[in-house]
Amino acid sequence: MLLNDEIKEAIEKNLVFLATSSVEGIPNVVPVGFARPLDDNKILIADNYLKKTRKNLDINPKLSLIISDAKNYPYQFKGTVEIFESGEYFEEVTEWAQNVMTELEPKSAIVFTVEDIYSVKPGPEAGKLIK
Repeated sequence: MLLNDEIKEAIEKNLVFLATSSVEGIPNVVPVGFARPLDDNKILIADNYLKKTRKNLDINPKLSLIISDAKNYPYQFKGTVEIFESGEYFEEVTEWAQNVMTELEPKSAIVFTVEDIYSVKPGPEAGKLIK
């Protein structure tokens, strides 16, 4: 189990920041308000306005995510994504987004599989692999 209940709740209640990189190594970081855990190692992300992030993920499906409340949740999540433009996950993000703001029209659903968790807590443990 990678994501415990406390971390799952924090992901759903806070902004998260997504970091991606193109093959050329050009990084991009973006805040996202629509992220929710699906299970103990998958996070569903609604692609409402992602441009550079989506372009990067199409080329390089690796993603890093941190919770905006890093003081209380000092973790960096790293893993791989799958992108869905139709089907169950896409329907779920569309319904979810439109329940919050009726004018939203998600372009895709991103399913992020967490493979590793690192500490971002300041001090000697910073960068340490946790899980």
